[in-house]
Amino acid sequence: MLRRDYFLRLVEKFAQILARLQEQVNAGQYAEAGQGLDEAFSELMGAGAEEICRLSETELLARLTQGGPTQTVPDKIRILTALLQQAGLVHAAEGREEQSRACWLKALNLLLNLQMEDVDSEFQQFIPTIDLLRDQLRDSPLPLSTLAALWRHYERIGAYGRAEDALFGLLEEQPDNPELLAEAKAFYERLLRQSDCALVEGNLPRAEVEAGLAELRQ
Repeated sequence: MLRRDYFLRLVEKFAQILARLQEQVNAGQYAEAGQGLDEAFSELMGAGAEEICRLSETELLARLTQGGPTQTVPDKIRILTALLQQAGLVHAAEGREEQSRACWLKALNLLLNLQMEDVDSEFQQFIPTIDLLRDQLRDSPLPLSTLAALWRHYERIGAYGRAEDALFGLLEEQPDNPELLAEAKAFYERLLRQSDCALVEGNLPRAEVEAGLAELRQ
């Protein structure tokens, strides 16, 4: 019962915080949103926005697991991604592009790390999607680990065209990596076992799958 009460208080508090932050950002009230973000990061993480945005994803996860029931950690991660995404919008609006990209990249990596978890969350209306964060980072080079995670994620959900895009990003960086080439061939071979309908819905028709595999085999 105590854990359930803790969870309900967490939901109520941060649902209100996230709703208010979204309203402020949408209204262009960036100073107010910045102050609200600082308070929200402190409430969730025990440190202000500037310090939190300097931490790595591993350090952020370590902080989230300190104190409170472990069952709330996935939702705390979701709250953190929402705060980071809003912080990125504030930074971008104020011309701090590097800081905005850093916030969005952290949020993207955290969501990719969480992707196998149940996504039915009390905070779902506030949580940025992987697609949204990827699109916000479309003009930025991504780390290889992020590209690899995106590749696996998009294949898992049947977004085969986006999976191939992530794979191409990996191959551009490591064209002579024999393990990557073997995994890429296996990826296309798995797709060939899918139905034509599934491939079309995934935005990668069979002809393009066959062409991709043929190019790798050459």
